[in-house]
Formats: sequence, structure tokens, C-alpha cells
Amino acid sequence: MRYRVVHETRYKYQSSVTLSQQYLHLTPRPFAYQQTESHQIWIDPAANDGSDGTDYFGNNTRHVAITVPHRSLLVHAESVVMLAPRPGLADIAGTLPWESVRDMVTKEKSAATLEACRYLYASPHVTCFPELEAYARISYTPGRPQLDAALDLTHRIFGDFEFDGKATDISTPLEEVLLGRRGVCQDFAHLMIGCLRSVGLPARYMSGYILTHPPAGKPRLIGADASHAWVSVYCPELGWVDFDPTNRRLVQHEHITLGWGRDFSDVTPMRGIVLGGGKQDLDVQVTVTPLPEGSGPFFLSRV
Repeated sequence: MRYRVVHETRYKYQSSVTLSQQYLHLTPRPFAYQQTESHQIWIDPAANDGSDGTDYFGNNTRHVAITVPHRSLLVHAESVVMLAPRPGLADIAGTLPWESVRDMVTKEKSAATLEACRYLYASPHVTCFPELEAYARISYTPGRPQLDAALDLTHRIFGDFEFDGKATDISTPLEEVLLGRRGVCQDFAHLMIGCLRSVGLPARYMSGYILTHPPAGKPRLIGADASHAWVSVYCPELGWVDFDPTNRRLVQHEHITLGWGRDFSDVTPMRGIVLGGGKQDLDVQVTVTPLPEGSGPFFLSRV
């Protein structure tokens, strides 16, 4: 599958901003199941200084500084990516018992397990506590295949929790999410990651986009999509396998990855500091568009 993704972030400020420094995770990450054909970031007003880089987790980053006074800021990121087939339900059925994976990641010293250990412990937005482990243990019964248990946990979170965009914000503790049984994709990703880490299994936070489907007979709306978050589980046999608890699915061909980390704080699409500005209004619009199979090169055009 091939997709075009447009992600626009607009800030409007009450008063003039004299300096804006922003750190961006808006460049899709190439890996086994995804390749980037083209990518561009446009900023208005134009940045006076900028540099591309790679963070600790290997994600593509960009740092920009805008020193001209401005009352609004537009960051427009546009990409074309190609997705490759991922492991399906038949592939995950016969994986190792989860206890074997738990013991392996702490005892073996291979490059893969050492890398997986980055995602084994508590992090700024993911705490591990007894109630979370108890919730996880309903799925992680003795001897159960690791990814079978992960899929069951994905289904349970979808069934037990209600999507509610007003119930939480990024500072809401995981304990409150578990108690209230409401939240958004970030909350459900953090919750599942906390469950996995609570039973000794590595899990990482995935940041990106998902293709949404308009109602039957309705056109696809421009800007109506959104950033998305899901979970990646380390599996010795298959590598990292992704699950989406918000949508009750094993990730296949509709998720576009920006990057990954321990939790949201590692891969925030855009964060920074401004001098001045006063009160600000934020508007974010995302459009994910499937491109025809076998179509020729797609060239980005400046807005």
C-alpha cells in the first residue's frame, strides 16, 4: 500500500512571538515494513536556522528556530510512503510462551534483546503498578503464546475502555486511566505498554497516523484524520509486532509510522518554546490518502 500524508499544525498567538524554537518528529521512519518515497517540511514564517538529526531511538528529527516576529506559525509536513506486508494472524499463532520471552530478554545478551531492554522499564508516562499487572494477567495466563496473549489484551482494552476525547490529557496518570476506563489512543497505548512491562515484557510506543474510512457514500474529508498511537511488542521469532488497542486489531497495512520510543514524551510530533505570544490557539489537521497501486512517482508541491 502507498499513502500520501499531509500534517498541518497552525498556531495563532494573541501577541507577537519574538523567538520560536521547535523540535519536530514529523518525518516518517524507514524500517522493514515502511519506506519513504518523498518527504518535505514547510514552515511559515520560514525558519532562520534548522538542522536534521536522529534521536536516541533512531527516529528522524528536525530542530528549527524562527527569530522573526510573528503572530501565527504554520508547520506543513507532507510525505509519500510505501508499506510492505506485516505478519498476519497465522504468523503470530505459534509464538513462544510469554514466560520464555520474559526470561530471554533479561538473560540473553544479543543485540536484539539488549535493544528490547530499552522498552522494559517504567518511563515518564508509563508507570508499572500491581493493579496494572493484575489486569494484564487475565490475558497472560501460564504457558500462553506471547502474541496470542498480546492480541487478547488488545481486544480486552478495546472492550473495557471507552474512547473519550475529553476524559484525559497527556498529564493524566495511568492509574486514573485504568480506574476511569476512558481515554484516547495515547492513553490506550500507554495502558497496554504498562501492562506488558508489568509482566516483564518489552513494549514500545508507536507514533504515526492511521487511514480512516468515511461513511459509505461519503467523500473522504480533507484534514479530518489525526495523529495516532499504538503499541509494538518484541517477539524473538518475528521481531517487533504492532497492535492497536484503540481499534482492536493487529496492525497490517493502514498505519503509517513516524517513529517510536518509550512513550509519548519521546516522539511528540512537535514541541518547543516560544518567547511572547500570550494566549494561543492550536489547530491540527491530518489527511491520509491512499495512492493508486502502480502509479508513477508522486512529487510534492509547496502550499
